[in-house]
Order: sequence, then C-alpha cells, then structure tokens
Amino acid sequence: MSLDFNKIKETAESYKADMTKFLRDLIRAKGESTEEKEKVYRIKEEMEKVGFNKVWIDGMGNILGYMGNGDMTIAFDAHIDTVGVGEINNWTFDPYEGYEDDETIGGRGASDQLGGLVSAVYGAKIMKDLGLLNDKYKVLVTGTVQEEDCDGLCWQYIINEGKIRPEFVVSTEPTNNNIYRGQRGRMEIRVDVKGISAHGSAPERGDNAIYKMADIIKEVQALNDRLHYDPFLGKGTLTVSEIFYSSPSRCAVADGCSISIDRRLTDGETYLSALKEIEDLPSVKKYDAKVSMYKYDRPSWTGCVYPTDCYFPTWVIPEDHPVTKAMAEAYRSMYGEPKIDKWTFSTNGVAIMGRENIPVIGLGPGKEEEAHAPNEKTWKADLVKCAAIYAALPTIYIENKNKA
Repeated sequence: MSLDFNKIKETAESYKADMTKFLRDLIRAKGESTEEKEKVYRIKEEMEKVGFNKVWIDGMGNILGYMGNGDMTIAFDAHIDTVGVGEINNWTFDPYEGYEDDETIGGRGASDQLGGLVSAVYGAKIMKDLGLLNDKYKVLVTGTVQEEDCDGLCWQYIINEGKIRPEFVVSTEPTNNNIYRGQRGRMEIRVDVKGISAHGSAPERGDNAIYKMADIIKEVQALNDRLHYDPFLGKGTLTVSEIFYSSPSRCAVADGCSISIDRRLTDGETYLSALKEIEDLPSVKKYDAKVSMYKYDRPSWTGCVYPTDCYFPTWVIPEDHPVTKAMAEAYRSMYGEPKIDKWTFSTNGVAIMGRENIPVIGLGPGKEEEAHAPNEKTWKADLVKCAAIYAALPTIYIENKNKA
C-alpha cells in the first residue's frame, strides 16, 4: 500500500485543536502516582469518542484501547501519572490549570507525558480515518499508571496478567523531536549498619552507626568514578539519595543508620553486579553492613498491590532493527532526517524490553528537559508531528516485514 504522507500530515494538523483541548483537560485532572482515576476516565471518554473498537480499564487501573481488529498488536504507551509540582513559587502559572498560546501548552504533565498519550490516541484515529487499518494489525494505546513511582510495573501487569505481548511498543515519552532507542536502567539500593547507643555525654561507651555510615558514604562516592562506561548509553552512575538514623534521643549515640542509593545501570551491568560492588566496599565489610534492594508494593488507585523488586533493567534496540528502521522511515517521509539517540531518564521500556524482550522504540512530543521541571510545557506542533508519524508507522513496518 502506498501511503499518502501529505494527507497524513494534513489530517494530523486538522486535529490540533482537538488534541490541545484533550491535553488541557488531562492537565486539569491532576493525578500523581496512585491518583490517576480522573484522568483514566477522561481518556476512556476520548477513546470512545474517536471510535476505538474496545476500551477497558484493567485491574491495576491502566486504561487500554484497541483500534482495529487485525492479528498483530502494535502498541503505543504513555504513562499518565505525574510527579508533584514542587515549590509552587518556582511556577509562573498555575501548574494544574495550565495555559496555552499559539505554540505551546503548559502544565504539570504537558511533556512528561500526557502529550504522548494525546498524540497516540489521535494517531490511531488518523489510521482509522484514512483506511490504514487492516486484518494484519490492530493498534493498542495504553494510558499506564504508577510509572513515576515504579517504572514498568504497569507493563509487568499488562503482560503477565493481561496476557498481552505486542509485536513492538512505541514509548511516547518526550524525545526532543528525535527517535530514541534505549536508556540506562536503574535500581534502588539500601545499606543498613548497626551501632550501640549510649548517653551523649559519654560517646565512648557506644558505637556510633552514623560514623560508620560516614565511612561507607565516602567509599560509595568514590565508587561512582570507577563504574562501567558504554559508548552509546554512557557511564553507570550512583548517588546517595536518602539517609536515615535511629537513636534513643538527640542526647544519645545513634544505634542505626541507613542510606538509599540511586544506581543507574549502563549496558553490561546487572543488579547482581551492582549489589556486589557495594558489598565489596572495605567499610561495608568492616562494619558488617547489610546491602539489599528495595521492593515496591504500593496499592494502585484501584487498590491493586503488585509487588516487584526495585530493579529496572537497561535496554537498547539496535539501530538496524526493523522497528528502528520503520520509525526512521516514517519520520523521514514527512519531516526530514531524524536524529537517533537515547533517553537520559528511565521509561516503561525497562519492563517491556528490559524484562520481557519486546522491542521498544521511542518518539514523543516535548523535550526531555521539561520533565519534572517547573513551568513544564510542550509544543502543539510536536503533538501533530508525532500523531502523523504514529499513523504511518504500522503500515511501513508491515510492508518492510513482508519484503524481508
């Protein structure tokens, strides 16, 4: 089938106002992790309005919609939870009322990543409008929950409980108008060390756990400089992100101290190798510190508890993979030569490809640096551009696959 790329672009442009309204409604609905219910039902309303064949909410609270009835499933994923607003005085406008001008839409979640959901819904509508759907494929658009809390957990549920395994998934996280094909993974590590309390007036009678942890922290800091480097994804990193203590009072020697470590994993690193690096630090051995990985078990907005280790694997899809090539061709056919790059942050790809080896490719409206920042915004032109590329992608992928 020969695609009319100009018609796809024109159709996407014709929905700019609809996409703008939809995004502004989602921003007003608020919804941090575990509080996404209002957004879920607003998305359900829009999916039904534009003609999705099936729309449902799963047990975790993810909203899913099928457009078409073909055999192969091609998925477009967007998480719909957001982080909080932080210091409100850093915002120049109401983050939940948002704003729009001729070019941009502002508000918490505008780029990270409600805009991606909007483009995916309307990309599927364009496929239907232009007769691009057929018996070869159907499109699945997912509005997923709790990504900011525990990236990929939603897709562990979709794959394992929903028994859905797409041919590939497009992550619609913001990509700065580029195509992204990978990201570093991450994990959340905890280190605990014990001491013995004593009265603060005679500290020599006790064994101060905070002093022990101070030695450990210095070695953790130095370890960061020795971590593995990958030519594409860059260097593995770590940082101490939290510190806790236990003590009978402010007038006593601390009898316990713990830290959290945010560990970013580059290609070639695993959770086992990362844990061992901490376990092998001299002060960790000297003080018999306990090194462990956090677990996540927070209930979703539906009350579903789906426990998982806080390990989010690295993933990279090759530049010559059929999915990467199809995305690049769709982009090139309408908007010129794409830059192919990677995310700095983490996405649901950690479960989809990192755990389950289902190919993931990234393209989403907005800029990565807008994520989690005050005065977050996205661009109306990006919503249109991504919707058009999404609409062309399945046909190009299937035609290329048939030629192979």
